Amino acid sequence: MPGKAAKVTITERQKVVLEELSRSRSESKVIAQRAAIVLQAFDGCLNEDISVTVGLERKQVGVWRRRWQEAWESLTCLECREPRRLREAIRDTLRDAPRPGGPSTFTAEQIAQILAVACEPPEKSGRPITHWTHRELRDEVLKRGIVENISLSHIGYLLREAALQPHRRKMWLNTTEKDPDLFQQQVETVCKTYQAAAVLHEREGTHTVSCDEMTNIQALERIAPTKPVRPEQVAREEFEYVRHGTTTLIGSFDVVTGQMCHATLGPTRTESDFILHIEQTVAADPDANWVFIVDRLNIHWSAGLLEWVAERCEPDRPLGKKGEERDTEMPGDTLPILVRHIASHPLRVPAQAQLVAESDRDAVRHHHAKGRPKRELSVSR
Repeated sequence: MPGKAAKVTITERQKVVLEELSRSRSESKVIAQRAAIVLQAFDGCLNEDISVTVGLERKQVGVWRRRWQEAWESLTCLECREPRRLREAIRDTLRDAPRPGGPSTFTAEQIAQILAVACEPPEKSGRPITHWTHRELRDEVLKRGIVENISLSHIGYLLREAALQPHRRKMWLNTTEKDPDLFQQQVETVCKTYQAAAVLHEREGTHTVSCDEMTNIQALERIAPTKPVRPEQVAREEFEYVRHGTTTLIGSFDVVTGQMCHATLGPTRTESDFILHIEQTVAADPDANWVFIVDRLNIHWSAGLLEWVAERCEPDRPLGKKGEERDTEMPGDTLPILVRHIASHPLRVPAQAQLVAESDRDAVRHHHAKGRPKRELSVSR
């Protein structure tokens, strides 16, 4: 007489993960098969019916029902504490249990030393490479006498188990700001600008734009036309080309709509080029508010740009003299900002208007008084 099947319980998030695993083409077949077993068991299907659907014996279906039942409580606790680890935990539950096998070939100390070498730059070992490969890493381990012999596949296994990828690199940007409190304030200002973009766009129609340049783009012309695609043959492009110098792309990306709102191409990246780009971008919607987020390049806070902003906003109040530094606490509609302004030119702003000019850090922002057309231009860095 068959026994009572283990009761299967799953949460909504666990169900989503199991459905993804059961349909995944990149997961192993056994993982997808066992995920399907848990889902069908949760739907109330009998082991006999599930075994026909997944192609396993009834006893095997019962094994995986019990495995899930035993692991469900720990999975639910992990889901509450660390939801990002839930997917991998479900994978571990559906994998085969560890088998005893033979004794380990290498000691824990040897494995730790191998991984330590993988974390070192290759030039420290006198090798003329920038990234470790499995072969180079094995040769260095043998040279140091950490182990007597080890295969390339076992080196790869140890790296995978330790989640180390010494063959890969990612770029990162080191800040030049030495004051951690000021750096934190700058980060929060930029993040709050992005965070408020959608609300300002919906409420006031404000365009929040991320602007940057790509320089030294090669203008290449192939010496022969591309041959079109044919049956059993892809399109073929001529390898040789003629150089026509380089060009610069200045692009403005609307962070709310996710579209490039304006782009300009030119041979140079000068102050006048950037001002022209800003002018053309604002001309697309001249009556709206604009917030530009840029980096610390000098053309992004030049005297010419401040003059263009000030002329557009009808200034009649002096901003100060070029090279003069001062700090001013300025109120704002969205963010209170401590303004550090190094005046680049004498300008005047109307008393009924507000100008926030942060030429060395954050923003150039102008608000018109009530009763006049409201336009705002911000250049955040």
